[in-house]
Amino acid sequence: MGKVGVVMGSRSDLPVVQKALEVLHSYGIEYEVRVLSAHRCPEQASRFAASAREGGFSVLIAAAGMAAHLAGALAANTTLPVIGIPCSAKNLDGLDALLSTVMMPSGVPVATVAVDGAKNAALLAVEILALSDPVLADKLQTEKDAAREAVLKTDAELQAQLSELQS
Repeated sequence: MGKVGVVMGSRSDLPVVQKALEVLHSYGIEYEVRVLSAHRCPEQASRFAASAREGGFSVLIAAAGMAAHLAGALAANTTLPVIGIPCSAKNLDGLDALLSTVMMPSGVPVATVAVDGAKNAALLAVEILALSDPVLADKLQTEKDAAREAVLKTDAELQAQLSELQS
């Protein structure tokens, strides 16, 4: 199984990214975390993306706020799947980051999750890795089954409670 590269535009993105790291850890997926800015160190970000496949990475996750060009900058320099996490900031509540991440030109795709949606970014990376790993796919299915059962149990409890109130 390949590893996941998690790249932040700034260390201030770590509280958001931490949720992704927890998910990757829970699935036993190896990851490497870097701080590389698309604007402040573009050459290093470009080199990282260009050499990621040779470095054993299978998926890249990029988290950035405000101008949020990191995911696109990485995607421009690799053929690996790139998942963008737009991070919220004081101004515009992350809408600027969302638009900067999702509005990529044709030929440079970036899968984009919700603002601060690090957990879903990690789960999407797990799903990509599970395409070639049946054990990982089974673990994902078990998690989805458990989530479904939890919702159905909650619904049944609510229905019972409402039935008592109506009696």
